[in-house]
Amino acid sequence: MSWVFGVPLTKAVEFRAVLQKGNRIQVPKLVRWEFKMETSQVLKVKVRPLGAFGQKEYSFCKMSGDGRITIPKLTLSLLQDRDSGGKSLVGHILEVQLEPSGSTSS
Repeated sequence: MSWVFGVPLTKAVEFRAVLQKGNRIQVPKLVRWEFKMETSQVLKVKVRPLGAFGQKEYSFCKMSGDGRITIPKLTLSLLQDRDSGGKSLVGHILEVQLEPSGSTSS
């Protein structure tokens, strides 16, 4: 009997996602399938509102079982103050980059 286990994300991947209630973003199913992502892996998550300039804010997160990542309130506060004048970003499109937490790329 052979068991198939997911392989951790090994390189950076970028996509766009809508910020949902509860500061969550949905990782696209195709990305999860392509990399056979595990919920136990710690990911470096970089986010920036679509069309915004400057560096992306980053944090370290784990993906939940339903494929969502919760962005910390501090990270979103920094984005709101810098890019949207303090307005909530819920419902806005974010540019998201996921990479393994041990990665040294910027």
